[in-house]
Amino acid sequence: MTQRMRRLVAVGAVLALAAGCAQGRAGTAVPDGDQAAEYVSAKFSATLDRLDDDLSANEPRKSVHDSFTRIDDKKSDHTLTAVQVGSPPSRLLKNHSNRDSEDYRDYFHPAGSDVEYTLLGPEYASLAPTPWVSEPYTAGGLGPCAWGGYITVCKMVGTVSQALKRGHAAKQAKSLEDGSVELTAEVTLRDFLDQRVVVFPDWALERITDKMRDGVIDTRIRLDPEGKLEAIEMTGLIKADGHEVEVNEHYQVLEPPTENDLPDEPPPDEVTALTTQAEVDDFYRRMDEITSSGG
Repeated sequence: MTQRMRRLVAVGAVLALAAGCAQGRAGTAVPDGDQAAEYVSAKFSATLDRLDDDLSANEPRKSVHDSFTRIDDKKSDHTLTAVQVGSPPSRLLKNHSNRDSEDYRDYFHPAGSDVEYTLLGPEYASLAPTPWVSEPYTAGGLGPCAWGGYITVCKMVGTVSQALKRGHAAKQAKSLEDGSVELTAEVTLRDFLDQRVVVFPDWALERITDKMRDGVIDTRIRLDPEGKLEAIEMTGLIKADGHEVEVNEHYQVLEPPTENDLPDEPPPDEVTALTTQAEVDDFYRRMDEITSSGG
């Protein structure tokens, strides 16, 4: 977990809709006019303030995050599937490319284990002589946003939080027929980059001018009828100064998983054990060389 998950702020979480706020008819905006910004800001703030509590719960949880980013002709396109089952939880994170079926890594931490396992796809076979690698599990005392399954959604919500602090972002709230609420907002590419929702390499950042950083990314957050986070989506296409940046991030909570969604713990003869910090650092350094060479 050393170089793979660094270091986010644990932002807030899921909100219960306050009784004092207007409910609105199904499928209608709640409320209208100047009050809309205040209403949406309040909902976003409450969602941020309670997200950590929601993600910290040990209830079964499964989510999928589709992530597509493009700068000019260079693309990143992958899907993260996160599974949490049990109390204390076992956790599985599957990171799979949508462009290359051999490009994947699955991270598995069985409940109570002192190691975390990584299953290496063929693209990463040079990193170890076995299909699995293990390393000491060091994230037990950290907040939920330190886990790879939640790290990006925390950053996405953190982006909205930063935009709110700058006095913009909130745009509209709408009550839907099933009792859920959809919040929409606009954040800037600058906010998106500051929160490192997607980590751009230095060469890419050099192409993104100040004018582009002020470009808008549309954000949609959906809360279920109980006020819990159901989905968050960020989309934008920004063109300026001879360059283009395209963003399409979509995180969605799925039906609760069962233990059948988890793999078996791998047998020792299929695992290369990394036992020292130097071994772990070298492993992720070599992995970074493979991931950064794509596009």
